[in-house]
Amino acid sequence: MSNDACTEVFVGLDWAVHTHAVCVIDAAGSVLDRFEVSHDRDGLAELMHRVGQHGQRLRIAIERPSGLIVDALVEAGHEVFPIHPNAVKASRPRYRSHGAKSDASDAYLLADLLRTDGHRWRALAPQSDNIRALRALVRSRDDLVAARVAAANQLTSTLQAFWAGAAVIFADVASPIALAFLRRYPSPSSAKRLTESQLQRFCKAQHYSGRRSAADLLGRLRAAANGCVGAQTEKALAEVVRVQVRVLVPMVRQIAELTHCIEQLMRSLPDGLLMMSFPRAGEVCAAQILAELGDVRERFLSADQLAAEAGTVPVTYQSGKTRSVAFRWACNHRLRQAITCLADNSRHANDWAAALYRAARGRGCDHPHAIRILARAWLRVIWRAWTDRKPYDPALHASAVALASVQGG
Repeated sequence: MSNDACTEVFVGLDWAVHTHAVCVIDAAGSVLDRFEVSHDRDGLAELMHRVGQHGQRLRIAIERPSGLIVDALVEAGHEVFPIHPNAVKASRPRYRSHGAKSDASDAYLLADLLRTDGHRWRALAPQSDNIRALRALVRSRDDLVAARVAAANQLTSTLQAFWAGAAVIFADVASPIALAFLRRYPSPSSAKRLTESQLQRFCKAQHYSGRRSAADLLGRLRAAANGCVGAQTEKALAEVVRVQVRVLVPMVRQIAELTHCIEQLMRSLPDGLLMMSFPRAGEVCAAQILAELGDVRERFLSADQLAAEAGTVPVTYQSGKTRSVAFRWACNHRLRQAITCLADNSRHANDWAAALYRAARGRGCDHPHAIRILARAWLRVIWRAWTDRKPYDPALHASAVALASVQGG
């Protein structure tokens, strides 16, 4: 097949956990090939071979924007078009009136959507190796943090059942000092004879920050009510606490190690320094934004497109005289969480951000809505800095400069 002819071939790949259905069609929509491949090394090799028989640079539609298969297809030189599952679901009635669904039919649907509506989507551009590495670190850390929160909630629930004081003696039950305390004192009986001087020595050995004195900490421990449980029940719950602590300790340590790796990588990347230049961005929050933003500037041609991807703008429904505005559910949730975190932090260190937040609250917006409004405003600035490859400069931020001049006057 010639290179010219291969541009008239379209491939749909219905991704699944164990097997993937593939359909290859021509410009008229006729099926050229159908097959399934397993999700393993041999299956990936077969996919590349069978697809390669129809051309060296094909257009391939798939419902996910990332993953091993997506990376392999992009690296092989094919144009990969991610199509949102909602768009696929909405298109099924075009092809069949019944509600049945199969992987093979969805593979054909994806290929035909690309044939008829390919102008609506943009092919994935491969991110640099640095961004892919950063994304792996950031997403793994985020997942570990979510697991830590779940495990800490379990531990808190256990403590509140028979020893509530141990859950509140320190600010965070999953902090290293709180876990060390529970490892030594897993039950009320084990801490029954704990004195102020012993607690003070413990805190010193754990390098406690010293925000609260040993007397205050001991007072918080004693003031909380304890559950009325028998000796055997307390012994069993103490063992549960020990097990939960043993689960949390390595998790907290691994999160700290991943955080250190992220900080080092961010400081070595020009885009990392650019993203960290925003007020209160820090290393981790800036890394979360950059990992989702990437370094392919052609991916977001406008700030509005980036705002829609980040879910900071609502969706408008209008039909005749009826018009409604609703929360945007379909978006990059990781990017929305990161940019709203930056917005929330920035209002404590940036006068322009604080004024924008106050104005939104003054109009009756609740806190999350006001933060999304502020995040939308920051995205305009971030998009411009990212597009121009220049760190944030308050002197070039016209709105911030105007606000400063008003306040100064």
